[in-house]
Amino acid sequence: MSDHLVNAYRPLPVSFTHGDGCYLYDSDGKQYLDALCGISVTSLGHNYPELTAAIQQQASTLLHTSNLYSIDWQQKLADLLCESAQMDRVFFANSGAEANEAAIKLARLYGHQKDIETPQIVVMQHAFHGRTMATLSATGSRKVQAGFEPLVSGFVRVPYNDIPSIEAIAGQNRNVVAILVEPVQGEAGIVIPDPGYLTALRKICDRNDWLLMLDEIQSGMGRSGRLFACQHEAVLPDVMTLAKALGNGVPVGACVTRGTAAEVIQPGNHGSTFGGNPLACRAAHTVLASMLENRVADNAAQRGKQLFSTLQEGLAENNRVADIRHLGLMLAVEMKTPCQSIVNRALDRGLLINVTADRVIRLLPPLIIDEAQTTEIARILIDCINDFTE
Repeated sequence: MSDHLVNAYRPLPVSFTHGDGCYLYDSDGKQYLDALCGISVTSLGHNYPELTAAIQQQASTLLHTSNLYSIDWQQKLADLLCESAQMDRVFFANSGAEANEAAIKLARLYGHQKDIETPQIVVMQHAFHGRTMATLSATGSRKVQAGFEPLVSGFVRVPYNDIPSIEAIAGQNRNVVAILVEPVQGEAGIVIPDPGYLTALRKICDRNDWLLMLDEIQSGMGRSGRLFACQHEAVLPDVMTLAKALGNGVPVGACVTRGTAAEVIQPGNHGSTFGGNPLACRAAHTVLASMLENRVADNAAQRGKQLFSTLQEGLAENNRVADIRHLGLMLAVEMKTPCQSIVNRALDRGLLINVTADRVIRLLPPLIIDEAQTTEIARILIDCINDFTE
């Protein structure tokens, strides 16, 4: 590892040279089945032919002009994204954190337009929304926040999956203007709320004239078995943030808006030098069009059920396993003790996974994965967990 890199990460002892579909290959030529997708990013797999061709063609014509000018691919992507999500307008950024920053700024501006001097946003315990100052302040993890105080104010934190706590705030706090929530808490360990949770949040927001803002950065783009996780309850948010799989590895983020929220930001309120550039937007348009055409969300639902049931069967007698849960191809095996060493065990056997929240093995395989590859993920992971003795 270079001494000139900031010591921000603890990379595993492997470096990949190329990928193909659901597989990555290291510098020694060893093949790995990718069950992590760069943390829910490369959902169409590696070296996806249509995306590769689109990037190559766009790179040969135009990379950047800035938002001082109209960008054709930006408009095409906005049209397809809003049509698919039943939303009205979109602001393009470069990452999930930037998309959430845009949502936070939008909510504050919305509050000020209602003559609320100190607008506040309800956020959840154990949430993860990014590492910029505003998004880490919205994040419900002291590990992420520690050392960066003073944090950005204006957030009211409540337990996740707890409607009464939000109803209590609604009866007491007149400064709240929005709720920011993940339909599934990814970094917290694939925490899935009770059925009806989003529906109840939608009703609370409607009653109180709040914005419902859904962070679908990890759960969106087909990962949950629907194009967007909120579609499992037929809930339309006022604001939805996307990134990760939207570009399949090309950095792009989106803050998608509807109704009143779509008219809040006006020229001069917000901007981005690189956001919505031709390369990123063409890549994202290609990704979304391919996902829709090939119905990858349906495959995610089917393969997710297969992976879940196979793991349940294979780990049924393992008393170190606390829980197994999933929504589509967001899957967690929660252990009763910290289990980071399982990542290295799996790596040795050619499987890429990670552990989040200390005790949760997280699986986020490509949405194009087939039945045999799903079986292989389960087989290797079951062996690794059953061999785990720490």
